[in-house]
Amino acid sequence: MFRWHQILPPAPYAEPEEPAWGVRWAVTDRYGGASSGSFAQFNLGAGTSDDAGAVAANRSLLADELGLETSDVRFMRQQHGGAIVHVRRHDKATPECDALITDDPGVALAVLVADCTPVLLVDRVAGWAGAVHAGRAGMSMGLVLTCVQTLRDQGARNLQALVGPSICGRCYEVPEVMRAQASADYSSAHTTSWTGTPALDVASGVAQQLHEADVPMSWLPGCTRESDDLYSHRGDPHTGRFAAVVRLLAPERTR
Repeated sequence: MFRWHQILPPAPYAEPEEPAWGVRWAVTDRYGGASSGSFAQFNLGAGTSDDAGAVAANRSLLADELGLETSDVRFMRQQHGGAIVHVRRHDKATPECDALITDDPGVALAVLVADCTPVLLVDRVAGWAGAVHAGRAGMSMGLVLTCVQTLRDQGARNLQALVGPSICGRCYEVPEVMRAQASADYSSAHTTSWTGTPALDVASGVAQQLHEADVPMSWLPGCTRESDDLYSHRGDPHTGRFAAVVRLLAPERTR
């Protein structure tokens, strides 16, 4: 179920600028679910041609593991656009956007990928979390930077980020014009493929953005196209989606 998983428990209410909120965040893999064929096994993408019942069962397994109802794991209808939506537990609709933020520990935020870069954000002092779908378009428009600023506008001052696995620059071959356009503002994304052709390293571009925004990050290793335990659209256009998920854990009250 999980390729990477971490729980930082909540603390009693602390002094200002000290972490009190906990976080549970994870990146799923493709094992342990109900899907079969090219979607085997833990496909979480409802927009694929996988059996809807299998996807629902997989999402239910994920929610159980996170200690939530299935409806409280919030996915997006991802558009490769710039929309950011603030969700809370009473908001039941699935928004059309590419980034979610919340200050509600009653929900988990999920971003689905199969080559794009998933980014999770959390502030354990102010109690904010975010999930960003950063593909080529999202990186080019600086969606991660916009989400960081949106969270800071809400009071986040101690953000940290997790950058999940995505297709690496050696495997993401693109036309020269696309490489030039996408990497114009983020030079670290400009790279060359295994065969010497123009390519993009989207995760490096995202990492550059986080560095420029002074957000410390952890960057998980792995290329989706080279890893058997992850889904890759470039490797198989009819494959599934894995997820990066984040849930805030509320501080413990001492009285």
